[in-house]
Amino acid sequence: MTPPATHSEFQPDAIVVGAGLAGLVATHELALAGKRVLVLDQENRHNLGGQAWWSLGGLLFVDSPEQRRMGIKDSPELALQDWLGSAQFDRLGDGTSSAGRGEDHWPRQWAEAYVRFAHEEKRDYLRALGLKSLPFVGWAERGDGRATGHGNSVPRFHLTWGTGPEVVRIFAEPVQAAEERGLVRFAFRHQVDDLVVEDGAVVGVRGTVLAEDDSPRGVRSSREAVGDFEHRAAAVVVASGGIGHNHELMRRSWPTERVGAAPEHMISGVPAYVDGRMQGISEAAGASMVNRDRMWAYVEGIHNWDPVWPDHAIRILPGPSSMWFDAHGKRLEGMSGVPGADSIGAMKQILATGHDYSWFVLTQSIIEKEFALSGSEQNPDITGKDVKFLLKSRLAKGAPGPVEAFKEKGVDFVVADNLDDLVKGMNALARGPELDLEVIERQVVARDRELDNPFSKDVQLMVVNNARRSRTDKLIRVAKPHRILDPEHGPLIAVRLNILSRKTLGGLETNLDSQCLDADGVPVEGLYAVGEVAGFGGGGVHGYNALEGTFLGGCIFSGRAAGRAVGAR
Repeated sequence: MTPPATHSEFQPDAIVVGAGLAGLVATHELALAGKRVLVLDQENRHNLGGQAWWSLGGLLFVDSPEQRRMGIKDSPELALQDWLGSAQFDRLGDGTSSAGRGEDHWPRQWAEAYVRFAHEEKRDYLRALGLKSLPFVGWAERGDGRATGHGNSVPRFHLTWGTGPEVVRIFAEPVQAAEERGLVRFAFRHQVDDLVVEDGAVVGVRGTVLAEDDSPRGVRSSREAVGDFEHRAAAVVVASGGIGHNHELMRRSWPTERVGAAPEHMISGVPAYVDGRMQGISEAAGASMVNRDRMWAYVEGIHNWDPVWPDHAIRILPGPSSMWFDAHGKRLEGMSGVPGADSIGAMKQILATGHDYSWFVLTQSIIEKEFALSGSEQNPDITGKDVKFLLKSRLAKGAPGPVEAFKEKGVDFVVADNLDDLVKGMNALARGPELDLEVIERQVVARDRELDNPFSKDVQLMVVNNARRSRTDKLIRVAKPHRILDPEHGPLIAVRLNILSRKTLGGLETNLDSQCLDADGVPVEGLYAVGEVAGFGGGGVHGYNALEGTFLGGCIFSGRAAGRAVGAR
């Protein structure tokens, strides 16, 4: 077709497909073992670190010093109870590792191994590379109200000082040092189209060289083909990410019977290159794909007023105090009606209306203390590791700058001095039924009456009071309870919430060495999968739900497993 690709003189011991976090971790471990590694990525070098660079950098640790200093009592037993209650593994098969094993056979083993890792090794492993966490421990996915059900019983969300870019840096720097020593080669703008299989073993990759494109990180890049390539190695590690920007593929696998019809309007929490191509390519080479119908789309998505990629979305990371209404103006019920408690439960309530959006109604006092935004770029104080900026933006009067910018410029926000004008503004934004002021007012007033004394039967207010027993929540995360209609806490704010694509929970089935398995449970010689393409381990370590702070950790754990397994060959 065109001149042969470069890097042909470099004879790798392993090929890593994808230069995101999982790929970098695997490459780091391979370089430590003295292996030569060729890293291929269809994007340019600006995108080193992939989706992880854009993340908030949250990591789940179990019984950490940070938890203990905040008065949080955690244990591996409690963490595993929470994980299994959230995962709800129900595809366990016949208990063997053969053809009847069931799709949750390996995910269950990965879950147990991951909780041990999060308790015994994860923090020390990362700190040795230079990572530090903020002293405040967040409480994500607070649960569905059952001790053995979904959710974190205690705060476990440790925010990286430096957010996602810092998580990427601690692995990118040693990999780049190995590149300088000649152990690692990067081949950017190399799109893998096929895995080379000989005698049942994966022995290399073939693909297309894409035209040079110096676009900034995250921007959709050219797919102009300028050449072909083929490279061979004893092992190929697939680290290509999920399907979050491939809405067609998401809708094809959407769990309609379990959560409701796939949303017509969906916005993207990940760049355009998150296309899921390597799933099918790996399957064609003999790898088993499991748990396709499990995915982690968020319900608190807002359109980015300053987008980087097409349909660029940001997730609101809410505290528990905003009132939550469906498209008809009915308040969401139970624990899944509490912001930040039960993502999938909230999804079910929202989609059951036949519409794909919902509403937060809150006050200025709530937005100032409880609204955080996902993404490294939305948290410049923490990303930039600027202590003075952090104290000014998080503890001073007013909402953090990025939050205030969305309130002023975001298309999903309505601000008003009274409920009548607020509902009129909501109706101007609605993609469905017209909201009735009297219906909304009746529910808001009923909630406000519950604040006349310290007792309440309103589950949301019970959660708020419980949350404020956490030092972190009381200090920086959960507003002091107050009436929504109290003008002293105004103005009133409404936010139209959209379905936001993000993580793939199912994936390529792998054993605890991250080696891909075929339909009979036999390892595919030479083929490994790590990170999101492997469901963060085993083909779905999270099961049906995620506890949060576990996605970056899954990339790290599975990438480390593959790197060490291939490095020992």
